[in-house]
Amino acid sequence: MATTTLLFIAALMAASCCCSSAQSKSSFEDNFSIMWSEEHFKTSEDGQIWYLSLDKETGCGFQTKQSYRFGWFSMKLKLVGGDSAGVVTAYYMCSENGAGPTRDELDFEFLGNRSGQPYLIQTNVYKNGTGGREMRHMLWFDPTEDFHTYSILWNNHQILFFVDRVAVRVFKNNGETNNFFPNEKPMYLYSSIWNADEWATRGGLEKTDWKKAPFVSSYKDFNVEGCQWEDPYPECVSTTTKNWWDQYDAWHLSDSQKMDYAWVQRNLVIYDYCTDSERYPTLPVECSISPWD
Repeated sequence: MATTTLLFIAALMAASCCCSSAQSKSSFEDNFSIMWSEEHFKTSEDGQIWYLSLDKETGCGFQTKQSYRFGWFSMKLKLVGGDSAGVVTAYYMCSENGAGPTRDELDFEFLGNRSGQPYLIQTNVYKNGTGGREMRHMLWFDPTEDFHTYSILWNNHQILFFVDRVAVRVFKNNGETNNFFPNEKPMYLYSSIWNADEWATRGGLEKTDWKKAPFVSSYKDFNVEGCQWEDPYPECVSTTTKNWWDQYDAWHLSDSQKMDYAWVQRNLVIYDYCTDSERYPTLPVECSISPWD
């Protein structure tokens, strides 16, 4: 299923010129800074795998040193195994450090579970501090057994959330000035692990079992091909069609991506705010935009 999508992306990359965009460097120190609790951060001996841990005292988080506006952002994660109820591993992009009232944000949140129950993945989109655009999916594998790739493709036409190069969520722009599609503010990439047992597992019914701590999430193979922000305005923002992630073929789902996405919609969606008429008696404007166009 994912092979044709991978070939599609590889072909785009090979056919494009990326001279105006930034690509990630190899080491953690080149790309990231620890946000808090450095003693809860570790690396493998060769420095290629990074570990964040959570105990009853605190979690840990990191962020990129650079911000970007549009591009391809990818990381491999292995999530907390065993009984991880109440634990959230967040992997996201945000225009500022902290939940500011005017932030733009693109979220992957991995919601911990009781042993033997499936992990859920929650995505959300914020513009100018307003979110409420949650979707929740099951995964078709156990994300605690091995590393899997989680990616975001962001351009002025669409935002795609990928799991192992399979598009699990499509968030489209309507080409007009609006209050739902974040396309004006550069964002940093973050990841963190933290306790959210007031809501994360079965709506907060399942609490974190601190006897199982520390809870550890693992990371490797960060990759970014994006427009690195430079004040007052980077050249690549106005010339992004030179880059594969903002050429015509990246503005729409390919035929193979549509097949993958249709399969996800049929089998893995647990919650979609666009179908929640009790929460939104008048559905948000973006819910009427077709992901297939």
